[in-house]
Amino acid sequence: MRVPIIAGNWKMNKTVSEAVEFVNYIKNELPDPSEREIVLAAPTLSLTSMVQAAKDTPLKIAAENCYCRIAGAYTGETSPRSLSLAGIHHVILGHSERRRLFNETDELINQKVQVALRNGLCPIVCCDDTMGRRIAGKKVRWVVSRILADLKGLSPADVTKVTMAFEPSWAIGTGQSADPEQAAEGCYLIRQTIRDMYGEDIGNAVRILYGGSVNETNIKALMAYDDIDGVLVGGASLDPDRFLKLVNS
Repeated sequence: MRVPIIAGNWKMNKTVSEAVEFVNYIKNELPDPSEREIVLAAPTLSLTSMVQAAKDTPLKIAAENCYCRIAGAYTGETSPRSLSLAGIHHVILGHSERRRLFNETDELINQKVQVALRNGLCPIVCCDDTMGRRIAGKKVRWVVSRILADLKGLSPADVTKVTMAFEPSWAIGTGQSADPEQAAEGCYLIRQTIRDMYGEDIGNAVRILYGGSVNETNIKALMAYDDIDGVLVGGASLDPDRFLKLVNS
């Protein structure tokens, strides 16, 4: 049985002290981890302080990115090995903002996924579907080639450690969420692609999230669909009271 994930992605928001205050505010109000896995992804500077604040609680702390090497002359990048040893559990890879603003390719994301797995991190791999492609009649089928590229070369055992996130780029930060049927369509297509690549059992085991203007008013409708195993939340995760409503909805 797939345990749902509610993951907040703070992006480049909150100072270290604000992040710790947030963790202390919510950490004793979270659902049973056997029912829901709660994750917070924050800027790198806050991660170790958040791990300490969340110690002995169900809350898992995630990185928003990492590099595809564990060490070397890569100024400004973050080592997946260092993240893992610091107690980080998940890492978001391939977010549409990374692809669009920093020109990250599927090839680079695939390299990051492989190195993250080898160093004990569980990747949350994002793939998107642009409004333009939907209007052109291609719907969400473009995600198939992205999944094939991002998961290339992974073993079946590795794929079960990966969480996928379907994030239509036109819905991220716009307040315009995909309707639940659109979200479910994208998540189903991702699952079916993984089934085609790795077989029915692996496809059924992988957790798939929806991300894009998720909030406390639409989360229940989204998660009512069998192929949506949780959500990746942006702006609505920045307020602790709103985030608690989301995780306990």
